[in-house]
Amino acid sequence: MRDKVQTAIDEIATVLLGKDNEIRLALCCLLSGGHLLIEDLPGMGKTTLAQALARVFGLAFNRIQFTSDLLPADILGVSVFEPQSGNFNFHQGPIFSQLVLADEINRATPKTQSALLEAMEEGQVTVEGETRLLPRPFFVIATQNPVTLAGTFPLPESQLDRFLMRLKIGYPDPEAERRLLETIGDRNGATQIRSCFTQDDLLQLRQNSATVSSSKFLLDYVQRLIACTRDSAQFHCGLSPRGSIALVRAAKTWAWMEGRDHIIPEDVQAVFAPVVEHRLQPHRDGRIGSGGATGSTLSNHILNTVDVFRS
Repeated sequence: MRDKVQTAIDEIATVLLGKDNEIRLALCCLLSGGHLLIEDLPGMGKTTLAQALARVFGLAFNRIQFTSDLLPADILGVSVFEPQSGNFNFHQGPIFSQLVLADEINRATPKTQSALLEAMEEGQVTVEGETRLLPRPFFVIATQNPVTLAGTFPLPESQLDRFLMRLKIGYPDPEAERRLLETIGDRNGATQIRSCFTQDDLLQLRQNSATVSSSKFLLDYVQRLIACTRDSAQFHCGLSPRGSIALVRAAKTWAWMEGRDHIIPEDVQAVFAPVVEHRLQPHRDGRIGSGGATGSTLSNHILNTVDVFRS
């Protein structure tokens, strides 16, 4: 099964050059059963990565282009009167799919963004007083532009907390960008990606990662990291219980992907930043050293401050 994971990484790497670690983290997120948020500047490969992930998982796929005029009914669906039957029939929206790509999610208004809250947490939607189950498995892969860009609405904390991970792709290194420039005419984008997993594979992978053990010393380390976010004056609020569960879940999957049947501190550290940074809200005047405090600097500060083993 690990061979399939590596095959998937290799497949995606053909369209997202030089970003193996980001690809591994994205797969770790989805194999953990979580939702993924990809944030970066326009043109960095966010949608390409999301489409490639959708293809390697081989699931029913819908893409929703979020815009300022998008309404919740455009996502969830609506009841339409049918003259022939004299009844209102519910027409499912694009949310009724196994994998949903919410492209540029923060270009929609908060009202529209909230349409995803119940779906991402409970795998169901309530429309016109009736609750409808979504297909299983159900994943949301969302892309967003930095909130400093025009025409964006910041995602509320309740929405951010429902994403297991947030990734930033970043600029390619010179070698990867050179290969990208040399193969402009030969590239077909994510359409060339082959499916690597079946639904049975996903179920098996979740069962495998669930068997990864975590010692009490490792959980002590995780709890010290969590306590640091809650006790530190650098943050408005600390990591939620949902966030702490996400950290351990992702660390288990990462450990399994690395060929281990138990979590080690390096597994927690590998997934710490993408799991917690979007959940931490630094104070405006929070500072570390002589530089301003950001999510990235604060997460690094936590890892450097908290001892792996209590002395």
